Amino acid sequence: MPSPCDPQHAPVGDVGAALMMIDSRLKSIHGGKTEIDPEQQALIDQLTASLGPEGADDLLDGACTLIFMFMTWLRKAHESQDKDAIEYVVPNLVATMRMMPKSVRPEAIPTMAGLVIAAGTGLSPNLWRKQYGDWTKEEMNPLEVTAFLLAEHINRITDDPDFATRMISEALSRSDED
Repeated sequence: MPSPCDPQHAPVGDVGAALMMIDSRLKSIHGGKTEIDPEQQALIDQLTASLGPEGADDLLDGACTLIFMFMTWLRKAHESQDKDAIEYVVPNLVATMRMMPKSVRPEAIPTMAGLVIAAGTGLSPNLWRKQYGDWTKEEMNPLEVTAFLLAEHINRITDDPDFATRMISEALSRSDED
């Protein structure tokens, strides 16, 4: 019986904008900065302010699509080593989020872990989350942090600081060609 959380039923959203935000954070951190460049933050703020409600939903769905794509890659990479991605990824993600109390409130951590587990088991993270009601404002930053941490985890595994961004960009290019 197909699941109502099957990814084929999920909106893809604005993956490009979500990827831009994550890539911006990755570049900021790898540039040795602990805070995002104020000019870069102003551009991101301008983008998000211009989105409107529908655009914001598209960005949110895009972030969930990124989480799904990152977890799909991580699942395949771990399975090739006879390991379970959830066993290796989720504890690291939760521990890292617990060290980020300014960005991720403790009550958001179980939801973000659930999103990652849903994605790691082949379910749509956004459809899984919608079972429990609308997204809250307090979940937006943890959602971005989740996508960022998964991308960073992939980049560390591959020893390539641009691998996760490039992987998604190439997938988007292939989908445009189809």
